[in-house]
Amino acid sequence: METDVRAVDKPDDRFSVSTSKGPLRTKSLVVATGGPSIPKMGATGFGYELATQFGLNVIPPRAALVPLTFSDANKDMCGRLAGVSLDANVSFQKTTFREGLLFTHRGLSGPSILQISSYWQEGKPISVNLVPGTDVLDVLKTARQEVPRQDLKTVLGSLLPNRLADELAEVFKLKGRLADQSDKVLRRAGEQLNRWQLTPVGTEGYRTAEVTLGGVDTKELSSKTMEAGKVPGLYFIGEVVDVTGHLGGFNFQWAWSSGHAAGQVV
Repeated sequence: METDVRAVDKPDDRFSVSTSKGPLRTKSLVVATGGPSIPKMGATGFGYELATQFGLNVIPPRAALVPLTFSDANKDMCGRLAGVSLDANVSFQKTTFREGLLFTHRGLSGPSILQISSYWQEGKPISVNLVPGTDVLDVLKTARQEVPRQDLKTVLGSLLPNRLADELAEVFKLKGRLADQSDKVLRRAGEQLNRWQLTPVGTEGYRTAEVTLGGVDTKELSSKTMEAGKVPGLYFIGEVVDVTGHLGGFNFQWAWSSGHAAGQVV
């Protein structure tokens, strides 16, 4: 603890580690430095540099399990809705998570967004179902038959938090009595609530990311011992490796399990 590692080399069958408290010599070296997520805790990319130094492939890292950010009108809208939360289905291509969604001043957060951020690809849209398990078009058509004088926005308010219903009624121009709405208008409303397409401009980055995607290529390591195939005695464990789990403790479990695997042989 409280020791800076300045350089690592392997001049012979042992590693030579230069530290702020003097040199160390060892036959086994375990790298458990994590990724650059949450830099205020001291996280860096040192482990990647070390892997590259010894000729191991590193999958380019990026922030994961992280809020998504937007620009222009979408950012302004999210800012007005900051603090509103609801259960939602959030999808990217074939991957979907149904968990909480939270509007923030810069974009979207909450478990469903953090989960999908590990799959999202820059420049492409995510799909948000604000009323999972409900066919909004069917609800609106039924309401038009049963309460034709009711305002469309009122029905939205029965499906969504009031602030969100009011905001989307403005953004999507969903106003007026149900009796005056055509099938086309109701179908558009259903699409917008069940399959809302949003294209993030980025993420909150490593500052708030819970984990790092990418890292030391798993192909370079033994799945039984975590030892580097090219460098006997060199082990990589935990988040520095290209293994990323979902929310719920899976990343902690990977760190402990990979550490245990290496600890049996070093």
